[in-house]
Amino acid sequence: MFVLLGSALVAVSFNLFLLPNQIASGGVSGISTITYNVFGIEPAYAQWALNIPLFIAGILLLGGSLLGSVMYGMKTLAGTLFLPYVVYLTRELEPATTDPLLAAIFGGIGVGLGLGTVFRTHASTGGTDLAAQIFNKYTSISLGVSVFVMDGLIVATSAAVFGFEFALYALIALFTTGKTIDIVQIGFGYSKQVLIISEKEEAVKNALLTKVDRGVTKLNAFGGYTDDERPVLMCVVGRNEVTKLKRVVQEIDSGAFMIVNDTSEVLGEGFKKV
Repeated sequence: MFVLLGSALVAVSFNLFLLPNQIASGGVSGISTITYNVFGIEPAYAQWALNIPLFIAGILLLGGSLLGSVMYGMKTLAGTLFLPYVVYLTRELEPATTDPLLAAIFGGIGVGLGLGTVFRTHASTGGTDLAAQIFNKYTSISLGVSVFVMDGLIVATSAAVFGFEFALYALIALFTTGKTIDIVQIGFGYSKQVLIISEKEEAVKNALLTKVDRGVTKLNAFGGYTDDERPVLMCVVGRNEVTKLKRVVQEIDSGAFMIVNDTSEVLGEGFKKV
């Protein structure tokens, strides 16, 4: 259900924002935008024509990595077929905006929400992701670089077809899509990881357990200057608990050394469940 929902969201965003504003922000959808404007080929047909052979090539060349999970292969096939189908069904929709900047931003958000939803189900919509995996398997180039090169070539082609300015809009859409996918995958709920070095580490540890009501992990460490053993306390708290934690620690040891880091995602007791 979520694969179909995510694929539909990508397709609708494509027709509302990206296609009518000539924004080819990478992937098979970007190629179909170019072929539609140059050759008049219906985008859905172009996407099917690329996605289906790539899926078959993935089965033949990637083998276990694509079908290691039968469910993953089935869900990816569903996304591969259903996304162009919705593109075809919604092809008559009126553009939501004719401003390329707004189209790049909101089209990128819509595509990112859709792809993020698909990725959360451990599936894919196929396309150039599969091509990048094939490229990665038979060359020494990493998967990340393979994806970047393919999207870069599509954006560069759009610059030649639509002009340099539209290629810049495509980059904005590509960046927005990536950031939105991250948000869907890990959420807005940034927590804080706090590392504490204190001469009164036992008292600080007990205060964190009782007053802040958060778990504490003691890490073995040694001072770089003295080479003396100096345990480091690690505690993860929500953003709204950081001020309380700092106050509790400073009440016990005003000279305590604290490092506060952003943590994108925390799984486990007291935080998000797996």
